Amino acid sequence: MARAQEPAVRRRLVEAAVRLFAEKGYENASVSEIVAAAGVTKGSMYHYFQAKDDLLFEIYHGVLAMQQDRLERLAGGPGTAVDRLRAVAVDVVVTTVEHLDWTTVFFRSMHLLEPAKWATVRAARRRYHDRFRAIVEEGQASGLFRTDVSADLAVHFFFGSVHHLQTWYRPEGAMNAPQIGNVFAQLLIDGLAPLPAADRRRTVPIPTGR
Repeated sequence: MARAQEPAVRRRLVEAAVRLFAEKGYENASVSEIVAAAGVTKGSMYHYFQAKDDLLFEIYHGVLAMQQDRLERLAGGPGTAVDRLRAVAVDVVVTTVEHLDWTTVFFRSMHLLEPAKWATVRAARRRYHDRFRAIVEEGQASGLFRTDVSADLAVHFFFGSVHHLQTWYRPEGAMNAPQIGNVFAQLLIDGLAPLPAADRRRTVPIPTGR
């Protein structure tokens, strides 16, 4: 997930931090371990990053920038809201799995950012979710998706599943990333499909105390 023209030392530091934060956790990975894994000196690290927290923020920036760019391109593509929702849903699963160390850190460590960086990341995540939600809302407005389920709830349902990929996905498993992405996307789309009137308000009764 390196940036174009990014200095090699800076890139090695970020990649080493990603590996160590994913393996050991942010709090358990030391600056000494990061610079040793990157093959650089502490002085070199502090030339690019003032603290370990800056490395963590760089990981968040990298993930969000990549996924926002991909989302914008796919969301603005051809097809119906169903087509584009499927495309972006599959893509977010595939990119999550293809960059599993990055996304593992992303989903585990946001609360460890210092407050100003946390606020920046939170705002960027909100922009991403807002753009994703806009496709659902477009489908609802055009009659392709049911309107008795809020777009916000549908987005939370989907991303709740995506966020847990890092807890169970294994490269040697029975399904690859595109296959999982297509299943996740279909579950989302099926859940948003308009229902017959008789089925719209069916609920499971909540047991009362004896």
